[in-house]
Amino acid sequence: MKELEGKKLYVLDMDGTIYLGGSLFPETIPFLERVKAHGKRYIFFTNNSSRSPRTYVERLNRMGIAAERKDVVTSGDVMIHFLKTHRRGKSVYLLGTPDLEESFREEGIPLTKEKPDIVLLGFDTTLTYEKLDRACHYIRNGAEFLCTHEDLNCPTEYGFMPDAGAMCALITASTGVKPRYTGKPHKEVLEILEAKTGVPRDQMVAVGDRLYTDIALGTHNQVASVLVLSGETTLEDLKKSDVHPTCVVSNIGELER
Repeated sequence: MKELEGKKLYVLDMDGTIYLGGSLFPETIPFLERVKAHGKRYIFFTNNSSRSPRTYVERLNRMGIAAERKDVVTSGDVMIHFLKTHRRGKSVYLLGTPDLEESFREEGIPLTKEKPDIVLLGFDTTLTYEKLDRACHYIRNGAEFLCTHEDLNCPTEYGFMPDAGAMCALITASTGVKPRYTGKPHKEVLEILEAKTGVPRDQMVAVGDRLYTDIALGTHNQVASVLVLSGETTLEDLKKSDVHPTCVVSNIGELER
């Protein structure tokens, strides 16, 4: 595609883009092989913070993709980088899965359940009413409210399940406080990608199935973007949107031809 000439790094969304649920799209591995054959690179980026990068690497390996830790970045990684850079030493009450909690502890983020400086929500598939109650109480009493990403729904084989953005909406409805997000489409994502890969953003291509995260990452930060129609977004959605990709394809197999 002419619009993507000169680009060196594909920033690939995962669920809805290279696989759906537990099923790898048949076009994925041939595409990855073409990228390498053309002397280009790719990195997997997911806003889904319910699993650790290590878990995603293992999942990709089981699907037949030879990925390593350096090949995967999550919104959890972005948030950890943000906390260590801009909120160093601040205590965090984390609403997250055991996987996410392990990642935070490994990076030395001080977690607490009492009087935190920050309430931080990830895609918490272990969410309970007790966690919500504590979070709202701390936010009302002045704790900063952060969230790894703003996706409202997570695509599955059977449809969609509520994601972190929907959980934040409940907390905001109760407290009146909106969170600060650091995952796609926010600039913090590109900062960590540039640091990890050494590739400047004007040589990147954001590829994904969601207008308000994957494609908005591009439009909000002057980065080329490709919308794949294999996940959440339909052509009807695109017609109604103010966010427009550089290119639209049915699936990832149409790239690097």
